[in-house]
Amino acid sequence: MRIKYEDMKNEFRRVFIKKGFTEQAAEEAATSFTNNSRDGVYSHGVNRFPRVIEYIEKGYIKPNAVPEKISSFGAIERWNGNLALGNLTAKHCMDRAMEIASEFGIGCVALQNTNHWMRGGEYGWQAAEKGYVGILWTNTQPNMPAWGAIDRRIGNNPIILALPREEGPVVVDMAMSQFSYGKIEEYRLEGKELPVPGGFDNAGNLSKNPKEIEETWRVLPVGFWKGSGLSIVLDLLASMLSGGNTTHGIGKLGDDEYALSQVFMAISPEKLGDMSETEEKINESIQYIKDSVPASSEGEVYYPGERTMNTREENLKLGIPVDEGVWNKIKSM
Repeated sequence: MRIKYEDMKNEFRRVFIKKGFTEQAAEEAATSFTNNSRDGVYSHGVNRFPRVIEYIEKGYIKPNAVPEKISSFGAIERWNGNLALGNLTAKHCMDRAMEIASEFGIGCVALQNTNHWMRGGEYGWQAAEKGYVGILWTNTQPNMPAWGAIDRRIGNNPIILALPREEGPVVVDMAMSQFSYGKIEEYRLEGKELPVPGGFDNAGNLSKNPKEIEETWRVLPVGFWKGSGLSIVLDLLASMLSGGNTTHGIGKLGDDEYALSQVFMAISPEKLGDMSETEEKINESIQYIKDSVPASSEGEVYYPGERTMNTREENLKLGIPVDEGVWNKIKSM
């Protein structure tokens, strides 16, 4: 089924207000969840919404909490998220990083004690659409085995890299697992297999079956040992800069995911001088890549973030696709 943008946002807003959020916070949070769904990231939009409400009810997300700065040194600030709603806190911290970058050329906000930020790419787009380079990442609960292991002891720790461009931002939003758990859930809800192996089954074999991977929790790191190593470094760096939990520390809290550490960096290209020549180089590079010979006759090569705009246009025109069971659950809240 497809739901109109405004209808989805109003439903999210209704539930947030019911759970104790102010009208302004509910409107901002509802817009964030709806925009994620509009852009095709259903795994961290409409499909994730029921779990967020569950976390509010458990007390992991505090409706009236606000993040606060706890220290600063030069172009770096440390903030405490105080377990406020993760996407609102992330948006605030990305804005603050850009404010610092407007002064110093580069700005960094390291955040402790926060919640899942939903779609990390949202804050990369936030930076790029305002003319800044965005570099940000988060750690997670232990949800992925280190390379060569069976049990989960590292996170899939998503990282986002975004750069501004007149013809549309270039944005990479990727977890350190081949597929995020939200994306795996999305394929399961649609009754589809993954396009490439995304983890291991109970027999230790690579699998495209989302249900099997959810059962084993053995997701596949991107680049095998390379993704595993990068995940570990991102986790430790987030903890070092923010003073917050490592993935190991998050795991000690229990089976639910909260009290995470995140890093938001912004760079102001304007501080580097006239960017027209750089913009031309970027456009030439993108066109060079898009002129690649497709692997199939119907194939097309995209640059990172390009398909987001296509999906956004389609979903605004036709409505946002929603699993009927998920939508009925939200309507009943």
